[in-house]
Amino acid sequence: MIVNRLPVLPMQYICDCPATAGQLLGDLAGLDSDSALRYRLRRYAAPDLLVIDEVGYLSYSNRHADLLFELINRRHEKKSTLITTNKSFSEWSEVFPNASCVVAMIDRLVHHAEIIAIKGESYRRKEAQEHAAARSSKRKAKEAP
Repeated sequence: MIVNRLPVLPMQYICDCPATAGQLLGDLAGLDSDSALRYRLRRYAAPDLLVIDEVGYLSYSNRHADLLFELINRRHEKKSTLITTNKSFSEWSEVFPNASCVVAMIDRLVHHAEIIAIKGESYRRKEAQEHAAARSSKRKAKEAP
């Protein structure tokens, strides 16, 4: 998780933008005019806190990388950005293959950032295993005479 210039904010200052990197980048890439793209970039650059979730779960094109760089660059040293990722920065070239802006994007993200590395078992996986164990116990209890 990358936390860049994170303030304590009431909810109205947090962007109601798409929740995941895929949604955000798909939204930006899907715009068909330069004026619409400029408007949407301004919208995403405006909130005091922008949360971009799940960077690293999918691979993106050079166009997507350029759009994310443009957004990060617009927010750099002005607004707070929180990014969640399952990849270390050294693996971001897998997320954005052949994109020339990856190093510059990472540079802007880590400048003034608090990086929080969370290690451990996936909460969803742990919860699924617990549910499976509970269902198995119920089945065994029904089968017992």
